[in-house]
Amino acid sequence: MQKHRVLIVEDEQDIAGLIKHTLERSGSAEAEIVGSGDAALKAVASRPPDLIILDLNLPVLSGLEVCRLLRARSDARHLPIIMLTAKSSETDRVTGLELGADDYVTKPFSLRELTARVRAVLRRAASPEDRPAATYVGTHLVADFDAVSVMVDGEQVRLTRREFELLRYLVQNKNRVVSRDRLLERVWGYERLVETRSVDVHVGRLRQKLGSAGRQIETAVGLGYRFID
Repeated sequence: MQKHRVLIVEDEQDIAGLIKHTLERSGSAEAEIVGSGDAALKAVASRPPDLIILDLNLPVLSGLEVCRLLRARSDARHLPIIMLTAKSSETDRVTGLELGADDYVTKPFSLRELTARVRAVLRRAASPEDRPAATYVGTHLVADFDAVSVMVDGEQVRLTRREFELLRYLVQNKNRVVSRDRLLERVWGYERLVETRSVDVHVGRLRQKLGSAGRQIETAVGLGYRFID
């Protein structure tokens, strides 16, 4: 069976080498290391990986800028990204999630936890399970889930892979409250390995992008979210 390929973008070679060794020893993936944002963009253009582990504190071209540039490219818009951030940089974490990163791990981090997150994100990205019917047609929102197309009031809306999967799952469970824990499990692919803050940030970003259709995603206070048809 062909192994997944992970691109590690980290300028601290000791950390990068440890991550690579851990992933490859566990059998989770084959890993390549680059030490700068420019090198990361070139590596993705040359041979897109299955997942990127991206340090935000990179020289010259920051990890946030790399994330933004990747999400603007059609060939990398849905490429899974896990950010490595400093423990105190909540603003960077939120910004990264808003730019389209799928998850984050704070330094110093557990290699066991990082490996679990990598496996979960790769598993979710590759899994076709829980796919709803092909389309949803509403007053403002028209979504073709097979064609990965979302339109609001006749205008195409560009979503990240995570935002698209979040919308897909909410629509699939329309008119029912879905808890944050359930969203973490079914959309992120793991159970409580990431703070529920990630769910809230992605829902907020999704609502903003959907414009007039964003009102269909309601907050059930203390419970989760519900897509109203």
